[in-house]
Amino acid sequence: MSVLLRMEFAKLWRLSSVRFGLLVLLVFPLLWAYAPGIFDVYGVFLVSAYQVPALGLLSSMQFLLPLLTAITAAELLGVEITNGTLPTVLLRPVTRPNWLAAKLVAAAVYPFIMLTAFLLASLLAGAQFGFGQFVGGTGLGEAGLLGSGVLGAGAALVELARGYLLAAVALVPVAMLAVFLTVAFMNAAGGALATLSVLIIMQLFIVFPGLEPFLLTTQLQTYSAPAADLAWAVALIVLYSALFAAAAVVLFERKDF
Repeated sequence: MSVLLRMEFAKLWRLSSVRFGLLVLLVFPLLWAYAPGIFDVYGVFLVSAYQVPALGLLSSMQFLLPLLTAITAAELLGVEITNGTLPTVLLRPVTRPNWLAAKLVAAAVYPFIMLTAFLLASLLAGAQFGFGQFVGGTGLGEAGLLGSGVLGAGAALVELARGYLLAAVALVPVAMLAVFLTVAFMNAAGGALATLSVLIIMQLFIVFPGLEPFLLTTQLQTYSAPAADLAWAVALIVLYSALFAAAAVVLFERKDF
């Protein structure tokens, strides 16, 4: 299994969607660091580099980050289908579940890689504001961007790390869903588009208050969830991830190549 994982992570770095996605995430924070209308939208002036990551995350978690996650997770399997290497790979002495499990692990790890790069790029983009203590908040704490007084650099980094970690966790079921739908359609583009369609349809279900807490799109906001609701949100994320991953393995086992 370790050999399979090394192979899949090596393939991950060669995917065009990964290179493009990371480039987008390196450039995107500059829009917030140098945008002239921050006060008009949020009612605050940026005074610290630690505030830029929150603005980047708040503006990208609903669409951009799920999109990049879905495309990469779908391409991870779809590249084998497009290049016609899938039947050859499956002739090797490795079971189908193990082979797909390696891809699922790589797809699940990718959001953490992506969010780490995004956080570092956001901090670098906001370097002009400085990294010392400041009056205000990071935007990912309970007090928002306005804060509740002076915030130290250490406390700010903890808030950002917590928010970005939870955001990465929330993207894992999106990756698992994309792999499952790519297996279903045996096409990377179809899998990615189907994933986005599912997310859009789920977003429309907010008109049913009883369903909203259970929607996958609701869990995308876990990074801003109160501590009291965190266990419930993470439990749903784990459940969604496990169900989509298991469904992908079962369906892939039944596919005829």
